[in-house]
Amino acid sequence: MNGIQLVLLTGLAFISLYFIIRLKKRILDIVLLTGMAACAATFIIWPDLTNTIAAKFGVGRGADLVFYISILIFWFVVLKLYARIRKLEQMLTQIIREDALNKAKEPTSQSGQL
Repeated sequence: MNGIQLVLLTGLAFISLYFIIRLKKRILDIVLLTGMAACAATFIIWPDLTNTIAAKFGVGRGADLVFYISILIFWFVVLKLYARIRKLEQMLTQIIREDALNKAKEPTSQSGQL
C-alpha cells in the first residue's frame, strides 16, 4: 500500500465518521454515505479497478469515470441543499406571517397615559 493510499483512506475514514455522527437518524443519508465510502475505499485500494470499470462503460480512463461520477454526486448535493433552503424559506415566511397577524390582533396600549 502506498503512502497516498494511507492518507486517502485515513481522510475518508475521518470524513465518514464525522458525517455518520452528524446524521444520526437519517438512515437513507447514512446508507448513501456508507456506499460512497465503501466505493471510494475500493477505488483507493485497487486503483486499476477504475480503469476496468471505465472500459466497460466506454470511458477512456478510470480517472475520467471517477470525475463524471463526482459531478453527478455534486449535482445531487446541490439539489438537496436547494430543496432544503427553499423549505427553510417557506417556514420562515410562515412564521413571519403568523407573527404579523398575532401582533395585528393585539390591542394597542395607549402611550402617555398612566
